[in-house]
Amino acid sequence: MPPSVSYLSPASPVRAGPSRWRIGVAALLFLTLGATRGAAACPPEDFPQDRLQTLKASGFKLEPVDARVRLAQALLQCLRAPDPFLRDAIAFEALSAWMRGGQLPAVALKAMSARLLADLALPDPAGFGPAFAALVLAELARVDRRSPLWSREERQQVLAAAVDYLSGLRDYRGFDEREGWRHGVAHAADLLMQLSLNPLLERADLDRILDGIASQVLAQGMHAYVHGESERLLRPVVFVARRGLHAEADWSAWLGKLALAAAPAPGAATDAAGLVRLHNARAFFYPLYVALAEGSDGEPRRRLLPGLLAAVRSLQP
Repeated sequence: MPPSVSYLSPASPVRAGPSRWRIGVAALLFLTLGATRGAAACPPEDFPQDRLQTLKASGFKLEPVDARVRLAQALLQCLRAPDPFLRDAIAFEALSAWMRGGQLPAVALKAMSARLLADLALPDPAGFGPAFAALVLAELARVDRRSPLWSREERQQVLAAAVDYLSGLRDYRGFDEREGWRHGVAHAADLLMQLSLNPLLERADLDRILDGIASQVLAQGMHAYVHGESERLLRPVVFVARRGLHAEADWSAWLGKLALAAAPAPGAATDAAGLVRLHNARAFFYPLYVALAEGSDGEPRRRLLPGLLAAVRSLQP
């Protein structure tokens, strides 16, 4: 999906209140077993597309909670749908609305987390499933940072899966006029951004996030970013910087390593691969400079700017 908020500030959080929910036995069985006939179909058998359109028009208002939980679980299958309306405008938007509105109980959210972590590693030649699993996991991470949902071990599993997914990505498909968005790099960056904002993550965890981001700043296989991926990759960096756990020297070393990988060797002949690396590096460094210059928090600017300016200068002809 395209970015919906500025990379200078995350979307305003909405605190979920899972402890006040009570869920019926049927819904619990559904979440535990995932064994209803409709769970494998998209759209679900009891929620055809016209009914989903009506639900969307209502702002995804659905009662009682058991019905909402059953549909939420069924819509996970739609995250792999080739139809962009079902995948993006229905499945993702419904799940996001319910999570941001605190309308799904903790037991449902935990079950969804497990399912989405599995989907993140599940091969999908079409490219939709893992990318949208990452995006919905970002919404779950948003819930978790405002009102802890996961245990430390579960949070570490999500972090490891997110970094592994991003660093292993070689499917760089972004937007297609007929099929809509895949955008795996951007969605994984959104997940890492939400994790970077979580005060329960420590310095070592933030280092893993930065490692994941660094693995894709220049992309692989001569791919040039054109769908806004670089701006999404820099957002976790800005928020890691705001945590204040890295010194100026740390940032200079991190940025310098990226620049060194992108900068042409002195006297080297121009080649296509080098031009792609320069393009991707500049697409990352230049908006990062703007984010720091325009941001209201001077501490990240003080820590990052020296290394960033040195990195940018090294990329000049």
